[in-house]
Amino acid sequence: MKKIAAMIDHTLLKPETTKEQVIKLAEEAAEFQFASVCVNPSFVKAAAEKLKGTGVDVCTVVGFPLGASTPEVKAFETSNAIENGATEIDMVLNIGALKAGDLELVEQDMRAVQEAAAGKALTKVILETCLLNDEEKKQACEAALRAGLDFVKTSTGFSFGAATVEDVRLMRSVVGDKAGVKASGGVRTLEDAEAMIEAGAARIGASAGVKIMQGEAAVSDY
Repeated sequence: MKKIAAMIDHTLLKPETTKEQVIKLAEEAAEFQFASVCVNPSFVKAAAEKLKGTGVDVCTVVGFPLGASTPEVKAFETSNAIENGATEIDMVLNIGALKAGDLELVEQDMRAVQEAAAGKALTKVILETCLLNDEEKKQACEAALRAGLDFVKTSTGFSFGAATVEDVRLMRSVVGDKAGVKASGGVRTLEDAEAMIEAGAARIGASAGVKIMQGEAAVSDY
């Protein structure tokens, strides 16, 4: 039971989210000992204060959800989030740059966040896999490795597609043991989570973390 909980980023990124909902999210994360809560930047400080001493990390998003901010803006967002208590940063890939074949900008964008977070926070890059072909997914993963990021991640949850087993497997095949893979978007059940883990995911981003855990005992050995 503890094993799968420690892989879940308990997530609430809806635009209508309130501080009270974030506090509840943090309380649930502390109760189940999830890996982290993942919240929008304006709620980082509140989440960090609530989770102090619990062992649960605070994750936030950068360049979210489009990925179209400049590297300098993403670096500032990263630094500001860390100042407010974030210990994990999920940045969004510059999707347009990748689609245009501008791998230099893609990597520069990632490096800006990695350098701002170096030694202070774990870094993940969201590929938004539903918008990419397989070659582009591979290129993004390779750029993430060169930039020194800690994880590659499937989705924001704001586009038309979500995480798939096939994408997780592809991403793991590229990064090997040099980076983690996070499956996020559409992971709503224990069966979904287990399928992603079997495919190579080391983290699960889900707003349904509590439901996943409540359904676990009857159907899982975790």
